Amino acid sequence: MEYIRTIEKKLNEIKNEYAVITIYGARQVGKTTTAGKVFGKEMAIVSLDDLENRTLANKNPKLFLEAHPWPIIIDEIQKASPLLDALKVVVDTEKNKCLQNNEQVPLMYVLTGSNQFELQTMVSESLAGRTAILNMASLANNELEGIDGNLFNPDLDNLKAKYAETKGRNLYHTRNEIFNRIFRGGMPEYIAKNLNRDTFFSSYIATYIEKDVKKIINIDKEADFLRFLDYMALRTAQQINYDDISRNIGIDARTVKNWISILVTSGIAILLEPYAKNMSDRITKAPKFYFMDTGLCAYLCKWPTAEMLENGVMNGAFYETYVVSEIIKSYINAGVDYRRNLYYYRDKDKKEADLIIDFVDHICPIEIKKGINPVSSSFNFDFLKKYGKPVSKGIVIDSREDLFPINADNWYCPIYMIGI
Repeated sequence: MEYIRTIEKKLNEIKNEYAVITIYGARQVGKTTTAGKVFGKEMAIVSLDDLENRTLANKNPKLFLEAHPWPIIIDEIQKASPLLDALKVVVDTEKNKCLQNNEQVPLMYVLTGSNQFELQTMVSESLAGRTAILNMASLANNELEGIDGNLFNPDLDNLKAKYAETKGRNLYHTRNEIFNRIFRGGMPEYIAKNLNRDTFFSSYIATYIEKDVKKIINIDKEADFLRFLDYMALRTAQQINYDDISRNIGIDARTVKNWISILVTSGIAILLEPYAKNMSDRITKAPKFYFMDTGLCAYLCKWPTAEMLENGVMNGAFYETYVVSEIIKSYINAGVDYRRNLYYYRDKDKKEADLIIDFVDHICPIEIKKGINPVSSSFNFDFLKKYGKPVSKGIVIDSREDLFPINADNWYCPIYMIGI
Protein backbone atom coordinates (compact mmCIF):
# COMPACT_ATOMS: atom_id res chain seq x y z
CA MET A 1 0.00 0.00 0.00
CA GLU A 2 1.25 3.46 -0.91
CA TYR A 3 0.61 6.35 1.47
CA ILE A 4 0.25 10.00 0.52
CA ARG A 5 2.71 11.86 2.71
CA THR A 6 1.69 15.29 3.94
CA ILE A 7 5.20 16.63 3.34
CA GLU A 8 4.62 16.14 -0.39
CA LYS A 9 2.64 19.40 -0.36
CA LYS A 10 5.57 21.30 1.13
CA LEU A 11 8.03 19.77 -1.32
CA ASN A 12 5.87 20.83 -4.26
CA GLU A 13 5.54 24.32 -2.81
CA ILE A 14 9.29 24.93 -2.54
CA LYS A 15 10.67 22.97 -5.49
CA ASN A 16 10.87 26.11 -7.63
CA GLU A 17 12.44 28.20 -4.87
CA TYR A 18 15.69 26.36 -4.12
CA ALA A 19 18.56 24.84 -6.04
CA VAL A 20 18.89 22.10 -3.41
CA ILE A 21 16.39 20.41 -1.11
CA THR A 22 17.66 18.28 1.76
CA ILE A 23 15.35 15.76 3.44
CA TYR A 24 16.47 14.11 6.65
CA GLY A 25 14.82 12.04 9.35
CA ALA A 26 14.99 8.78 11.27
CA ARG A 27 15.61 5.55 9.41
CA GLN A 28 12.72 3.87 7.59
CA VAL A 29 10.36 6.87 7.68
CA GLY A 30 10.04 7.08 3.88
CA LYS A 31 12.48 9.80 2.80
CA THR A 32 13.76 8.12 -0.37
CA THR A 33 10.33 6.84 -1.38
CA THR A 34 8.81 10.31 -0.98
CA ALA A 35 11.62 12.03 -2.87
CA GLY A 36 11.24 9.54 -5.70
CA LYS A 37 7.49 10.00 -5.79
CA VAL A 38 7.61 13.81 -5.91
CA PHE A 39 10.69 14.30 -8.10
CA GLY A 40 11.25 10.91 -9.76
CA LYS A 41 9.72 11.87 -13.12
CA GLU A 42 12.22 14.69 -13.59
CA MET A 43 15.17 13.26 -11.71
CA ALA A 44 17.23 10.10 -11.70
CA ILE A 45 18.20 8.67 -8.32
CA VAL A 46 21.60 7.47 -7.19
CA SER A 47 22.28 5.87 -3.83
CA LEU A 48 25.52 6.14 -1.89
CA ASP A 49 24.66 2.85 -0.23
CA ASP A 50 26.15 1.40 -3.42
CA LEU A 51 29.86 0.81 -2.78
CA GLU A 52 31.03 1.92 -6.23
CA ASN A 53 29.01 5.13 -6.09
CA ARG A 54 30.18 5.86 -2.55
CA THR A 55 33.83 5.22 -3.37
CA LEU A 56 33.75 7.51 -6.40
CA ALA A 57 31.86 10.23 -4.53
CA ASN A 58 34.47 10.25 -1.77
CA LYS A 59 37.62 9.89 -3.88
CA ASN A 60 36.65 12.02 -6.87
CA PRO A 61 33.45 13.99 -6.15
CA LYS A 62 33.85 16.16 -9.24
CA LEU A 63 33.92 13.10 -11.49
CA PHE A 64 30.95 11.64 -9.62
CA LEU A 65 28.88 14.75 -10.40
CA GLU A 66 29.97 14.58 -14.04
CA ALA A 67 28.86 10.93 -14.17
CA HIS A 68 25.58 11.82 -12.46
CA PRO A 69 24.62 15.27 -13.75
CA TRP A 70 21.81 17.30 -12.25
CA PRO A 71 18.87 17.20 -11.83
CA ILE A 72 19.31 14.18 -9.60
CA ILE A 73 18.30 12.69 -6.25
CA ILE A 74 21.28 11.60 -4.14
CA ASP A 75 20.35 9.18 -1.36
CA GLU A 76 22.37 8.75 1.86
CA ILE A 77 24.35 11.89 1.08
CA GLN A 78 26.07 11.85 4.49
CA LYS A 79 28.18 8.89 3.33
CA ALA A 80 30.25 11.14 1.08
CA SER A 81 31.08 14.40 2.82
CA PRO A 82 33.53 15.57 0.07
CA LEU A 83 30.61 15.56 -2.33
CA LEU A 84 28.97 18.55 -0.66
CA ASP A 85 31.83 20.93 -1.41
CA ALA A 86 31.72 19.81 -5.03
CA LEU A 87 27.94 20.33 -5.05
CA LYS A 88 28.45 23.85 -3.74
CA VAL A 89 30.72 24.70 -6.69
CA VAL A 90 28.23 23.34 -9.25
CA VAL A 91 25.28 25.11 -7.61
CA ASP A 92 27.10 28.46 -7.36
CA THR A 93 28.21 28.22 -10.98
CA GLU A 94 24.64 27.61 -12.14
CA LYS A 95 23.31 30.39 -9.90
CA ASN A 96 25.73 32.91 -11.41
CA LYS A 97 24.81 31.80 -14.89
CA CYS A 98 21.09 32.19 -14.17
CA LEU A 99 21.65 35.58 -12.57
CA GLN A 100 23.48 36.86 -15.65
CA ASN A 101 20.67 35.61 -17.89
CA ASN A 102 17.94 36.83 -15.54
CA GLU A 103 16.63 33.28 -15.18
CA GLN A 104 15.16 31.32 -12.29
CA VAL A 105 17.64 28.94 -10.66
CA PRO A 106 16.27 25.41 -11.20
CA LEU A 107 16.03 22.66 -8.61
CA MET A 108 19.29 20.81 -9.20
CA TYR A 109 19.69 18.34 -6.34
CA VAL A 110 17.47 16.57 -3.85
CA LEU A 111 19.52 15.09 -1.02
CA THR A 112 18.28 12.54 1.49
CA GLY A 113 19.99 11.14 4.54
CA SER A 114 19.40 9.18 7.72
CA ASN A 115 22.48 9.95 9.77
CA GLN A 116 21.46 13.39 10.94
CA PHE A 117 24.55 13.92 13.11
CA GLU A 118 26.80 14.01 10.05
CA LEU A 119 24.23 15.42 7.64
CA GLN A 120 23.28 18.50 9.65
CA THR A 121 26.91 19.43 10.22
CA MET A 122 27.86 18.84 6.60
CA VAL A 123 24.95 20.85 5.21
CA SER A 124 25.48 23.77 7.58
CA GLU A 125 29.17 23.93 6.62
CA SER A 126 28.90 23.46 2.85
CA LEU A 127 25.39 24.33 1.68
CA ALA A 128 24.29 27.06 4.08
CA GLY A 129 21.93 29.42 2.26
CA ARG A 130 21.70 27.10 -0.74
CA THR A 131 19.32 24.40 0.44
CA ALA A 132 15.90 24.04 1.98
CA ILE A 133 16.03 21.58 4.86
CA LEU A 134 12.98 19.47 5.69
CA ASN A 135 12.53 16.83 8.35
CA MET A 136 10.42 13.67 8.04
CA ALA A 137 8.80 11.49 10.66
CA SER A 138 6.99 8.16 10.55
CA LEU A 139 3.40 8.01 9.33
CA ALA A 140 0.95 10.35 11.04
CA ASN A 141 -2.65 9.40 11.72
CA ASN A 142 -4.00 11.51 8.87
CA GLU A 143 -1.63 9.75 6.45
CA LEU A 144 -2.80 6.35 7.64
CA GLU A 145 -6.37 7.53 7.12
CA GLY A 146 -5.57 8.83 3.64
CA ILE A 147 -6.74 12.39 4.29
CA ASP A 148 -5.12 15.75 3.74
CA GLY A 149 -2.90 16.87 6.61
CA ASN A 150 -2.44 20.30 8.13
CA LEU A 151 -0.62 21.98 10.99
CA PHE A 152 -2.59 21.33 14.17
CA ASN A 153 -4.46 24.51 15.06
CA PRO A 154 -6.28 24.34 18.43
CA ASP A 155 -8.25 27.55 17.83
CA LEU A 156 -11.83 26.65 18.69
CA ASP A 157 -13.34 28.18 15.55
CA ASN A 158 -10.89 26.17 13.44
CA LEU A 159 -11.68 22.99 15.35
CA LYS A 160 -15.41 23.55 14.85
CA ALA A 161 -14.92 24.03 11.11
CA LYS A 162 -12.74 20.90 10.81
CA TYR A 163 -15.19 18.92 12.91
CA ALA A 164 -18.05 19.90 10.62
CA GLU A 165 -16.01 19.00 7.52
CA THR A 166 -15.11 15.52 8.79
CA LYS A 167 -18.35 14.63 10.57
CA GLY A 168 -19.41 12.04 8.00
CA ARG A 169 -16.00 10.52 7.27
CA ASN A 170 -15.95 7.83 9.95
CA LEU A 171 -12.63 8.92 11.46
CA TYR A 172 -13.53 8.04 15.02
CA HIS A 173 -11.69 5.13 16.63
CA THR A 174 -12.45 3.48 19.94
CA ARG A 175 -9.82 3.54 22.66
CA ASN A 176 -9.02 -0.07 21.84
CA GLU A 177 -8.46 0.83 18.18
CA ILE A 178 -6.31 3.79 19.17
CA PHE A 179 -4.08 1.55 21.28
CA ASN A 180 -3.76 -0.86 18.37
CA ARG A 181 -2.45 2.06 16.32
CA ILE A 182 -0.16 3.13 19.16
CA PHE A 183 1.18 -0.42 19.41
CA ARG A 184 1.94 -0.63 15.69
CA GLY A 185 3.46 2.83 15.31
CA GLY A 186 3.94 4.39 11.90
CA MET A 187 6.99 2.97 10.11
CA PRO A 188 5.74 2.89 6.47
CA GLU A 189 7.31 -0.38 5.27
CA TYR A 190 6.37 -2.24 8.45
CA ILE A 191 2.75 -1.04 8.22
CA ALA A 192 2.30 -1.35 4.47
CA LYS A 193 3.77 -4.86 4.22
CA ASN A 194 2.48 -6.09 7.59
CA LEU A 195 5.97 -7.34 8.43
CA ASN A 196 6.81 -9.48 11.44
CA ARG A 197 7.08 -7.09 14.36
CA ASP A 198 10.02 -8.62 16.21
CA THR A 199 12.10 -9.09 13.06
CA PHE A 200 11.45 -5.56 11.82
CA PHE A 201 12.21 -3.70 15.04
CA SER A 202 15.19 -5.84 16.07
CA SER A 203 16.69 -5.24 12.62
CA TYR A 204 15.85 -1.55 12.87
CA ILE A 205 17.69 -1.17 16.18
CA ALA A 206 20.70 -3.15 14.96
CA THR A 207 20.97 -1.01 11.82
CA TYR A 208 20.49 2.20 13.79
CA ILE A 209 23.31 1.36 16.17
CA GLU A 210 25.63 -0.03 13.50
CA LYS A 211 25.23 2.82 10.98
CA ASP A 212 24.41 5.84 13.13
CA VAL A 213 25.46 5.39 16.73
CA LYS A 214 28.78 3.53 16.55
CA LYS A 215 30.44 6.46 14.84
CA ILE A 216 29.67 8.66 17.82
CA ILE A 217 30.00 6.48 20.92
CA ASN A 218 32.92 4.29 21.86
CA ILE A 219 32.55 0.86 20.28
CA ASP A 220 32.83 -0.80 23.70
CA LYS A 221 29.76 1.15 24.89
CA GLU A 222 27.33 -0.59 22.54
CA ALA A 223 25.81 -2.82 25.24
CA ASP A 224 25.44 0.19 27.55
CA PHE A 225 23.70 2.13 24.79
CA LEU A 226 21.23 -0.72 24.22
CA ARG A 227 20.35 -0.74 27.92
CA PHE A 228 20.04 3.04 27.82
CA LEU A 229 17.69 2.82 24.83
CA ASP A 230 15.46 0.29 26.61
CA TYR A 231 15.46 2.39 29.78
CA MET A 232 14.51 5.60 27.97
CA ALA A 233 11.61 3.84 26.25
CA LEU A 234 10.26 3.06 29.71
CA ARG A 235 10.56 6.77 30.55
CA THR A 236 8.64 8.19 27.59
CA ALA A 237 6.37 11.12 28.55
CA GLN A 238 8.38 11.77 31.69
CA GLN A 239 10.57 14.62 32.84
CA ILE A 240 14.26 13.96 32.47
CA ASN A 241 16.35 13.52 35.57
CA TYR A 242 19.90 12.98 34.38
CA ASP A 243 21.19 11.86 37.75
CA ASP A 244 18.46 9.20 38.13
CA ILE A 245 19.16 7.85 34.67
CA SER A 246 22.88 7.83 35.42
CA ARG A 247 22.40 5.82 38.62
CA ASN A 248 20.01 3.31 37.06
CA ILE A 249 22.05 2.67 33.91
CA GLY A 250 25.48 2.94 35.49
CA ILE A 251 26.86 5.63 33.20
CA ASP A 252 27.84 9.17 34.09
CA ALA A 253 25.38 12.07 33.74
CA ARG A 254 27.42 13.71 31.00
CA THR A 255 27.16 10.57 28.88
CA VAL A 256 23.40 10.46 29.56
CA LYS A 257 23.05 13.99 28.18
CA ASN A 258 25.12 13.11 25.12
CA TRP A 259 23.14 9.96 24.42
CA ILE A 260 19.79 11.71 24.81
CA SER A 261 21.09 14.25 22.32
CA ILE A 262 21.85 11.37 19.95
CA LEU A 263 18.28 10.09 20.22
CA VAL A 264 16.89 13.55 19.54
CA THR A 265 19.24 14.39 16.68
CA SER A 266 18.56 11.08 14.96
CA GLY A 267 14.78 11.60 15.09
CA ILE A 268 14.15 8.76 17.53
CA ALA A 269 12.92 11.07 20.29
CA ILE A 270 12.09 14.70 21.09
CA LEU A 271 12.47 16.93 24.12
CA LEU A 272 9.65 19.22 25.15
CA GLU A 273 10.88 22.23 27.07
CA PRO A 274 9.00 23.76 30.01
CA TYR A 275 7.05 26.97 29.47
CA ALA A 276 8.65 29.58 31.69
CA LYS A 277 9.04 32.91 29.87
CA ASN A 278 11.27 34.43 32.52
CA MET A 279 8.87 33.86 35.39
CA SER A 280 9.99 32.75 38.84
CA ASP A 281 12.21 29.78 39.54
CA ARG A 282 9.14 27.93 40.85
CA ILE A 283 8.61 26.69 37.30
CA THR A 284 9.85 23.15 36.70
CA LYS A 285 12.87 23.43 34.40
CA ALA A 286 13.54 19.85 33.31
CA PRO A 287 12.45 18.93 29.75
CA LYS A 288 10.07 16.06 29.04
CA PHE A 289 11.18 13.16 26.88
CA TYR A 290 9.06 11.44 24.21
CA PHE A 291 9.68 8.72 21.64
CA MET A 292 8.54 9.77 18.18
CA ASP A 293 7.34 6.33 17.06
CA THR A 294 5.15 4.56 19.60
CA GLY A 295 5.58 1.22 17.85
CA LEU A 296 9.34 1.28 18.35
CA CYS A 297 8.84 2.44 21.94
CA ALA A 298 6.37 -0.39 22.69
CA TYR A 299 8.80 -2.93 21.24
CA LEU A 300 11.66 -1.62 23.39
CA CYS A 301 9.39 -1.77 26.47
CA LYS A 302 8.64 -5.40 25.58
CA TRP A 303 4.87 -4.99 25.46
CA PRO A 304 3.76 -8.13 23.58
CA THR A 305 0.25 -7.05 22.53
CA ALA A 306 -1.81 -3.88 22.09
CA GLU A 307 -4.33 -5.19 24.63
CA MET A 308 -1.68 -5.62 27.33
CA LEU A 309 -0.32 -2.15 26.57
CA GLU A 310 -3.80 -0.62 26.84
CA ASN A 311 -4.39 -2.26 30.22
CA GLY A 312 -0.85 -1.88 31.53
CA VAL A 313 0.74 0.63 33.86
CA MET A 314 2.19 2.64 30.96
CA ASN A 315 -1.05 3.20 29.07
CA GLY A 316 -1.25 6.87 30.09
CA ALA A 317 2.36 7.53 29.13
CA PHE A 318 1.90 5.89 25.72
CA TYR A 319 -1.34 7.75 25.07
CA GLU A 320 0.35 11.06 25.88
CA THR A 321 3.37 10.11 23.75
CA TYR A 322 1.07 9.34 20.83
CA VAL A 323 -0.81 12.65 21.07
CA VAL A 324 2.35 14.74 21.46
CA SER A 325 4.10 12.95 18.59
CA GLU A 326 1.06 13.40 16.34
CA ILE A 327 1.00 17.13 17.02
CA ILE A 328 4.74 17.37 16.41
CA LYS A 329 4.38 15.41 13.17
CA SER A 330 1.84 17.99 12.00
CA TYR A 331 4.51 20.66 12.56
CA ILE A 332 7.24 18.63 10.87
CA ASN A 333 5.04 17.87 7.86
CA ALA A 334 4.25 21.57 7.49
CA GLY A 335 7.94 22.45 7.59
CA VAL A 336 7.56 24.33 10.89
CA ASP A 337 9.94 24.07 13.85
CA TYR A 338 7.78 22.88 16.76
CA ARG A 339 10.36 24.08 19.29
CA ARG A 340 9.29 27.67 18.69
CA ASN A 341 5.71 27.01 19.80
CA LEU A 342 5.28 23.81 21.83
CA TYR A 343 5.98 23.50 25.54
CA TYR A 344 4.63 21.84 28.64
CA TYR A 345 3.85 23.49 31.97
CA ARG A 346 4.40 22.31 35.51
CA ASP A 347 5.19 24.36 38.59
CA LYS A 348 6.04 23.54 42.17
CA ASP A 349 2.45 24.25 43.22
CA LYS A 350 1.33 21.20 41.16
CA LYS A 351 -0.32 23.34 38.46
CA GLU A 352 0.25 21.77 35.05
CA ALA A 353 -0.70 21.54 31.41
CA ASP A 354 0.45 18.68 29.20
CA LEU A 355 1.02 21.06 26.30
CA ILE A 356 1.22 24.80 25.82
CA ILE A 357 1.06 26.19 22.29
CA ASP A 358 2.60 29.65 22.43
CA PHE A 359 1.32 31.97 19.72
CA VAL A 360 2.37 35.59 19.14
CA ASP A 361 -0.78 37.05 20.70
CA HIS A 362 -2.07 34.28 23.00
CA ILE A 363 -1.35 30.89 24.51
CA CYS A 364 -3.44 27.75 24.19
CA PRO A 365 -3.32 25.11 26.96
CA ILE A 366 -3.92 21.45 26.12
CA GLU A 367 -4.57 18.50 28.42
CA ILE A 368 -4.33 14.87 27.29
CA LYS A 369 -6.70 12.24 28.71
CA LYS A 370 -6.77 8.64 27.57
CA GLY A 371 -10.28 7.99 28.93
CA ILE A 372 -13.65 9.53 28.24
CA ASN A 373 -14.73 10.07 31.82
CA PRO A 374 -16.23 13.48 32.50
CA VAL A 375 -13.81 16.10 33.76
CA SER A 376 -14.95 18.40 36.56
CA SER A 377 -16.75 21.46 35.25
CA SER A 378 -14.35 23.54 37.38
CA PHE A 379 -11.47 22.40 35.17
CA ASN A 380 -9.51 25.51 34.08
CA PHE A 381 -6.14 26.98 33.18
CA ASP A 382 -6.49 30.26 35.06
CA PHE A 383 -3.00 29.83 36.52
CA LEU A 384 -1.56 30.74 33.09
CA LYS A 385 -3.01 34.26 33.17
CA LYS A 386 -0.03 35.44 35.20
CA TYR A 387 2.01 35.55 32.01
CA GLY A 388 0.07 38.55 30.77
CA LYS A 389 -0.96 36.90 27.49
CA PRO A 390 -4.58 36.09 26.67
CA VAL A 391 -5.34 32.41 27.34
CA SER A 392 -7.55 30.86 24.68
CA LYS A 393 -10.12 28.13 25.24
CA GLY A 394 -8.47 25.13 26.84
CA ILE A 395 -8.50 21.90 24.85
CA VAL A 396 -8.76 18.41 26.36
CA ILE A 397 -7.73 15.77 23.80
CA ASP A 398 -9.24 12.37 24.54
CA SER A 399 -10.76 9.24 23.01
CA ARG A 400 -14.34 10.48 22.60
CA GLU A 401 -16.10 11.00 19.29
CA ASP A 402 -17.42 14.54 19.53
CA LEU A 403 -16.12 18.07 19.93
CA PHE A 404 -18.11 19.66 22.74
CA PRO A 405 -17.73 21.98 25.75
CA ILE A 406 -16.66 21.04 29.26
CA ASN A 407 -17.45 24.51 30.56
CA ALA A 408 -17.35 28.08 29.27
CA ASP A 409 -13.55 28.05 28.94
CA ASN A 410 -12.64 24.48 27.91
CA TRP A 411 -13.63 21.98 25.23
CA TYR A 412 -13.11 18.29 24.54
CA CYS A 413 -11.34 17.57 21.24
CA PRO A 414 -11.35 14.09 19.66
CA ILE A 415 -7.87 12.68 19.11
CA TYR A 416 -8.55 12.04 15.41
CA MET A 417 -8.70 15.81 14.76
CA ILE A 418 -4.98 16.24 15.26
CA GLY A 419 -3.31 17.21 12.01
CA ILE A 420 -6.37 17.28 9.74
